Amino acid sequence: MSVKVGLVEMHLRQVVASEGAAHLTLLDPASQTVQEAAEKAEAAMQGGTDAIMVGGSVGATGSVLEETVRAIKARVDLPVILFPSSAAGLCPGADGVFFMSLLNSRSSSYLIDNQALGAPLVLRYGLEPIPMGYVIVEPGGTVGWVGDARLIPRRKPEIAAAYALAGKFLGMRLVYLEAGSGADQPVPLPMVSAVKGVLGDSLLVVGGGIKSSQAASDLVKAGADLLVTGTAVERTADVASFVSGLTSAIKGSGGPGKVQRPP
Repeated sequence: MSVKVGLVEMHLRQVVASEGAAHLTLLDPASQTVQEAAEKAEAAMQGGTDAIMVGGSVGATGSVLEETVRAIKARVDLPVILFPSSAAGLCPGADGVFFMSLLNSRSSSYLIDNQALGAPLVLRYGLEPIPMGYVIVEPGGTVGWVGDARLIPRRKPEIAAAYALAGKFLGMRLVYLEAGSGADQPVPLPMVSAVKGVLGDSLLVVGGGIKSSQAASDLVKAGADLLVTGTAVERTADVASFVSGLTSAIKGSGGPGKVQRPP
């Protein structure tokens, strides 16, 4: 039996269906204080973000993770979704977890080992597991190095599409194309289109290198359903304004310009 769609995933799907795309704000507990993370989450909510992701490649574990989740939950009325790099990136208090397999990793640790270690904790903590295939594209950044990924070449969209399709056939309802935190450029548009072309009603998440409203709009028109911004949010002085610019650009971008394909 497959994992049922829960309230958090349903929320994301409803936003995509009604507004054309959704925006997620990623906050890394290792990059800021607990108070700063909570303040940025609240500002992002004011800017129109649809959910808060909490996690990071290095150091987003233990008490600082749990305290960050608790502080964010106290400030925002949005789903809080864990984005773990390993089983150590799990904690109680969040609403859900992107239960990911790094599909192009060379290491079984990121394909299945950490997932096996983390699954009992997900159950114990009462987190909603959201099955996701994770695919890292050049340049990959820290997550590519930590995850021992065979980075997908930017000029090879067909390879990314093949991994995404494999994830779909394995039952993953979301696929995340990741260029890496702080990447100079986001995932190439032809790759986004190629991947969405094989996913159908599976949700396509795109993150890394999204620094402008124009880039966000272009990605959604190419086929992205959810966009993730993390580093750009952490570096901006006015989070609410920055996020508002992104959400204004992508909401409704799924109209006539976004190709709708069958499942």
